[in-house]
Amino acid sequence: MTIPVGWYQVLAAMLFSVGALGFLVRRNALVMFMCVELMLNAVNLSLVTYSRVINDVAGQVTVFFVMVVAAAEVVVGLGILVAIFRRRHTASADDVSLLKG
Repeated sequence: MTIPVGWYQVLAAMLFSVGALGFLVRRNALVMFMCVELMLNAVNLSLVTYSRVINDVAGQVTVFFVMVVAAAEVVVGLGILVAIFRRRHTASADDVSLLKG
Protein backbone atom coordinates (compact mmCIF):
# COMPACT_ATOMS: atom_id res chain seq x y z
CA MET A 1 0.00 0.00 0.00
CA THR A 2 1.63 3.21 -1.16
CA ILE A 3 0.74 6.79 -0.40
CA PRO A 4 -0.39 8.76 -3.47
CA VAL A 5 1.91 11.46 -4.81
CA GLY A 6 -0.76 14.11 -4.37
CA TRP A 7 -0.71 13.69 -0.61
CA TYR A 8 3.01 14.44 -0.51
CA GLN A 9 2.42 17.53 -2.63
CA VAL A 10 -0.41 18.71 -0.39
CA LEU A 11 1.83 18.26 2.66
CA ALA A 12 4.66 20.13 0.93
CA ALA A 13 2.28 22.96 -0.03
CA MET A 14 0.99 23.21 3.53
CA LEU A 15 4.53 23.27 4.95
CA PHE A 16 5.58 25.91 2.44
CA SER A 17 2.50 28.01 3.21
CA VAL A 18 3.11 27.88 6.96
CA GLY A 19 6.75 28.86 6.38
CA ALA A 20 5.86 31.74 4.05
CA LEU A 21 3.17 33.03 6.38
CA GLY A 22 5.49 32.83 9.37
CA PHE A 23 8.24 34.62 7.46
CA LEU A 24 5.92 37.44 6.43
CA VAL A 25 4.14 37.86 9.78
CA ARG A 26 6.84 37.39 12.42
CA ARG A 27 9.53 39.99 13.12
CA ASN A 28 11.87 37.83 15.22
CA ALA A 29 14.88 37.01 13.06
CA LEU A 30 15.34 33.55 14.58
CA VAL A 31 11.74 32.61 13.79
CA MET A 32 12.23 33.96 10.28
CA PHE A 33 15.23 31.66 9.79
CA MET A 34 13.19 28.70 10.98
CA CYS A 35 10.43 29.61 8.52
CA VAL A 36 12.94 29.76 5.66
CA GLU A 37 14.19 26.31 6.67
CA LEU A 38 10.60 25.04 6.71
CA MET A 39 10.08 26.34 3.18
CA LEU A 40 13.31 24.70 2.00
CA ASN A 41 12.24 21.40 3.52
CA ALA A 42 8.88 21.63 1.74
CA VAL A 43 10.69 22.03 -1.56
CA ASN A 44 12.98 19.13 -0.65
CA LEU A 45 9.93 16.95 0.01
CA SER A 46 8.59 17.77 -3.45
CA LEU A 47 11.92 17.03 -5.11
CA VAL A 48 12.30 13.68 -3.35
CA THR A 49 8.70 12.75 -4.18
CA TYR A 50 9.09 13.39 -7.89
CA SER A 51 12.52 11.78 -7.89
CA ARG A 52 10.96 8.64 -6.45
CA VAL A 53 8.08 8.71 -8.95
CA ILE A 54 10.32 8.88 -12.02
CA ASN A 55 12.96 6.54 -10.49
CA ASP A 56 15.78 9.03 -10.91
CA VAL A 57 18.41 9.93 -8.35
CA ALA A 58 18.91 13.49 -9.63
CA GLY A 59 16.19 14.90 -7.38
CA GLN A 60 17.69 13.32 -4.31
CA VAL A 61 21.15 14.62 -5.21
CA THR A 62 19.65 18.09 -5.64
CA VAL A 63 18.08 17.79 -2.18
CA PHE A 64 21.51 16.99 -0.76
CA PHE A 65 22.95 20.18 -2.27
CA VAL A 66 19.97 22.24 -1.08
CA MET A 67 20.58 20.96 2.44
CA VAL A 68 24.27 21.91 2.24
CA VAL A 69 23.39 25.43 1.07
CA ALA A 70 20.75 25.69 3.82
CA ALA A 71 23.35 24.73 6.42
CA ALA A 72 25.71 27.41 5.13
CA GLU A 73 22.86 29.93 5.19
CA VAL A 74 22.14 29.08 8.82
CA VAL A 75 25.79 29.54 9.81
CA VAL A 76 26.03 32.97 8.17
CA GLY A 77 22.59 34.03 9.39
CA LEU A 78 23.24 33.01 12.96
CA GLY A 79 26.57 34.86 12.88
CA ILE A 80 24.72 38.02 11.86
CA LEU A 81 22.08 37.43 14.53
CA VAL A 82 24.73 37.03 17.22
CA ALA A 83 26.34 40.30 16.11
CA ILE A 84 22.98 42.07 16.34
CA PHE A 85 22.09 40.45 19.67
CA ARG A 86 25.39 41.48 21.25
CA ARG A 87 24.77 45.07 20.31
CA ARG A 88 21.03 45.45 20.98
CA HIS A 89 20.13 42.50 23.26
CA THR A 90 17.20 41.65 20.98
CA ALA A 91 16.81 39.61 17.82
CA SER A 92 14.38 41.74 15.84
CA ALA A 93 14.63 41.84 12.06
CA ASP A 94 14.28 45.63 12.19
CA ASP A 95 17.75 45.89 13.78
CA VAL A 96 19.63 44.72 10.67
CA SER A 97 20.21 48.35 9.67
CA LEU A 98 22.64 48.60 12.62
CA LEU A 99 25.22 46.60 10.67
CA LYS A 100 25.77 49.33 8.06
CA GLY A 101 28.97 50.45 9.76
